[in-house]
Amino acid sequence: MTRRERILAAINHREPDRVPVDLGATPSSGISAIAYGNVKQHLGLSAGHTRIYDVVQQLAQPEEAMLDRLGVDVMDVGRAFNTADADWYDVKLADGQKAQYPKWFHPEQHADGSWIARTPAGLDVAHMPAGGTFYDQSLFPWVDGYPADMSAALPKAMSKVLWAALAHSPWDHAGETGFWEDLRARAIALRESSDRALMIVCGCNLFEWGTFLRRMDNFLMDLFLDEANVERLLEVLMESHLATLEKVCAAVGDVCDILRFGDDLGIDSGPFMPPELYRRLFKPHHARLCQYVHEQSQMKTFLHSCGSIYKIMPDLIEAGYDVINPVQTNCIDMEPDRLKREFGNDITFWGGGCDTRTVLNRATPQGVKEHVKERLDILAPGGGFVFNTVHNILPEVPPANVMAMFEALDELAG
Repeated sequence: MTRRERILAAINHREPDRVPVDLGATPSSGISAIAYGNVKQHLGLSAGHTRIYDVVQQLAQPEEAMLDRLGVDVMDVGRAFNTADADWYDVKLADGQKAQYPKWFHPEQHADGSWIARTPAGLDVAHMPAGGTFYDQSLFPWVDGYPADMSAALPKAMSKVLWAALAHSPWDHAGETGFWEDLRARAIALRESSDRALMIVCGCNLFEWGTFLRRMDNFLMDLFLDEANVERLLEVLMESHLATLEKVCAAVGDVCDILRFGDDLGIDSGPFMPPELYRRLFKPHHARLCQYVHEQSQMKTFLHSCGSIYKIMPDLIEAGYDVINPVQTNCIDMEPDRLKREFGNDITFWGGGCDTRTVLNRATPQGVKEHVKERLDILAPGGGFVFNTVHNILPEVPPANVMAMFEALDELAG
């Protein structure tokens, strides 16, 4: 099988020739720049660069040589942008390692060592403390209430939120003339040069945009106390998202294999909201997004949703999602054998292959191997599984443990 065939076989619930693998195809299945640099040092690799393509989460874009070495079967189409050395400049990470930022990102460092990121207009949108390894949102445009005309106000408000203001590739180029034609040309060139499956990250968050605009505490209260404004916001967001999806599907719907949506719907103990509230407010919109992509493209739909989402998993399947990530198996009700048994024929688990909270960062390399093999025994049979960790590999993870995880995959593949 080609690597693309391997990924698509798994999503179509056919068991491929070996378990397909992801590292870095999405900003929720990647590796921190510090961890990536440590892996390179561990392997004795001095060539190339540690390039931080997602500046908010400080994630590295794995290099082609690393993808080959680790047997990765899928990649983000955004890597087709910012390919010249002139697109990057050198920086030092919190642990002293050398890395590179995209040329458009120039955060300010204060005397105490903390960092501030601003928009081109000078708005303070994100902070990172001294020694920190990711940026936190500092500006919530509608924290004091909803505007009367949400439709008119939404684009400006969204541009002030760190996830849009500091967008990763390809979206850091979205405002440029000819972007959609350029996206298509670069995606085609990437597909022709590699047999890896192609992912495009498209967001289209709904619940999360409410938290980005209103702040988490306010929006959670809005769900129960101000449902009318929540519904108005969701309708306006859907207009924006469907307009974006129309352009995405026209540009790369026949080139990319998977479109990644995002909406964190769970916490450790269960969904953010009662399932009946999810079904009433959000599920119809999620279904519209999936239906549009399926009708207007060849792409599979992938939802990144953290936390315990077991109670709404049947709803996500009914809404039309083909893939779920990160499969946070360390949350209540999210035991891998339970998920596979109850939902393994209906949705693909992209993640859950190694616990990043207690195993990858704390176990011995042998312990990591045993854990990974146990997860593969549960999740891989019959397809419907793409190997990835439970969310991103964080800075403190020992490089020997990262390599042990991939060695376990190789050993099982024979």
